[in-house]
Amino acid sequence: MTVFDIGGLIGVTTILAAYAATTLGRLAPNGVIALALNCVGASLILLSLTQKFNLAAAIVEGAWALIAMVGLIRIALGRRGQ
Repeated sequence: MTVFDIGGLIGVTTILAAYAATTLGRLAPNGVIALALNCVGASLILLSLTQKFNLAAAIVEGAWALIAMVGLIRIALGRRGQ
């Protein structure tokens, strides 16, 4: 197992933990923590895909990270305007 495999597994665990926490009502799905966990998790999976590329997985993880990042930027801009 390589460091990239371990990073990918950490990414999967991070995304699944965030999903479980939001489903169980422990995290707000549009909150900073949930979005940050999703962004970090998807980014780690994307990093692991640089070693064993899979187009479909790269597309879904890239979209996942991008959507989470847009949410984080919107939160940051909203707080700055207040």
